[in-house]
Amino acid sequence: MNKTMRTPNTSLRDRVVVITGASSGIGRETAVQFASLGCRVVLAARREGNLRDVAILCEAVGGEALVVVTDVTSEAEVNRLAETAVRELGRIDIWINNAGVTLFGFLDEGPFSAHRRVIETNVLGAMLCARAVLPRFKAQGFGTLVNVGSLLSKVAQPFVPSYVISKFALRGLTEALRAEIAEHEDIHVCSVFAFASDTPHFEEGANFRGKRPHPISPIQSPETIARAIVDLAAHPRHEVHVPSYMVLGVAVHQLFPRTVERVLLRTLSRFHFDDEPEQDNEGNLTSPSMQDGTVHGSRPPLASMATLVAWSVAELLKIEASTLAREVRGWKRLVTSKRTASVEAL
Repeated sequence: MNKTMRTPNTSLRDRVVVITGASSGIGRETAVQFASLGCRVVLAARREGNLRDVAILCEAVGGEALVVVTDVTSEAEVNRLAETAVRELGRIDIWINNAGVTLFGFLDEGPFSAHRRVIETNVLGAMLCARAVLPRFKAQGFGTLVNVGSLLSKVAQPFVPSYVISKFALRGLTEALRAEIAEHEDIHVCSVFAFASDTPHFEEGANFRGKRPHPISPIQSPETIARAIVDLAAHPRHEVHVPSYMVLGVAVHQLFPRTVERVLLRTLSRFHFDDEPEQDNEGNLTSPSMQDGTVHGSRPPLASMATLVAWSVAELLKIEASTLAREVRGWKRLVTSKRTASVEAL
């Protein structure tokens, strides 16, 4: 269930909105959507040229845009981001923690420094941003912080362990901060949990699997996720899922964790990577991507939703049949053992 919290004003016009990871994907689209509602957006990311492109788009739809090149893993740069926003625009009303990177590969694949970088960006970066903005919210008596998580904040999957760890941690950060500001009725800390999205995430992420990763259906458009973020800023709730029916997947995992995990492993092993070889690389972990900032990615899912569901159900039936056969064998061994014990007792 989405829990509604009090907000004194749902109009977003003239609100000052800071968005990290604003140079491409969800962040880029979110910036444009906020700008179209008359917001003054502060664009933060590592790629200055791409940020300036986004600023032009924001101004074209009626907003005001301020570019502040920022690496969220740097405390000094994050503090400068917050200070610049307040100095230039007077305050911060909304802060969107969207910056994030990923690494494709098992935990023992690739250098550990690469896995550490995922944590530094996705978790420590979000913590630094929260440290920079929450004192300002408390001083002015209002403000909304939105942490952009993932369905993987609640249900883990293989092949992206450091990303999963970071998203679980981001959810923990959100919960901790929400408890911290519990007495401040007009300060909100919210979460967005989205499923796989059609962004450059899969092309730009680090990869140590040797094959190219693709998103898994049902793929979400950046526009849909951005609308959810904007709506959450206008009408703060504890959390929203994109799509909303993903709460059912979370519930199924809670009821049948081992079975769901086995199905996930088999499904992702089959449909998460194509057959095109890709050299091991650290993607955009330590240096920003050289690609132009875009909203959409260039790698579609390898299977339709219908194909994915049919294949997953077939694997589920195999798993259940295997489990039943194992239980029957165990029952037979138990009966045989008891009979043997009875004969020996005579």
